[in-house]
Amino acid sequence: MVLTVKDLEQLQAEHPEYRMELVSGQVNVMSPSGYESDEVSIELAAQLRNWVRPRKLGRVTGSSAGFILPNADTRAPDVSFVRAERLRESPRRFAELAPDLMVEVKSPTDNLLTLREKVQNFLALGTQVGIVINPETHTVEVYRPGDEVAELLGDGDFLQVPELLPGWSVAIADLWPLVF
Repeated sequence: MVLTVKDLEQLQAEHPEYRMELVSGQVNVMSPSGYESDEVSIELAAQLRNWVRPRKLGRVTGSSAGFILPNADTRAPDVSFVRAERLRESPRRFAELAPDLMVEVKSPTDNLLTLREKVQNFLALGTQVGIVINPETHTVEVYRPGDEVAELLGDGDFLQVPELLPGWSVAIADLWPLVF
């Protein structure tokens, strides 16, 4: 049975304790993130938000914000950014567009190939930059439409997205959780 966004919204209302995505007409229940991966997501989202908001460049959201994509899938990246001119006001429900930037952070239960496929799907639907962060290997993969391979970053490198966020930069080493 192929489900719709309306079906997803009904299921989500009936089961608010679950995070769900609609992919090719099927509902995927998302498991909670690992602690470390969520901390990395929050750090990146904070770095983005602290750059974007004072400049009024757009909107930064976390893993609970859903996007109804042009192919009718409803997906939720771990971190996303949408330029202000594309989303002047926050929708009460799902945003009906592909974000300009989307980020997936690998949890212990995630499969890297699946995360990369998700990024590629977003890029095919209009996302300009997709990122996969792997806390286990301290690496960041940056994907852009048309690139055959990802830009691979590690500790000592800086993440920059000049086509969307001119002047913004974050040290890869600053994404990882602190050890006290």
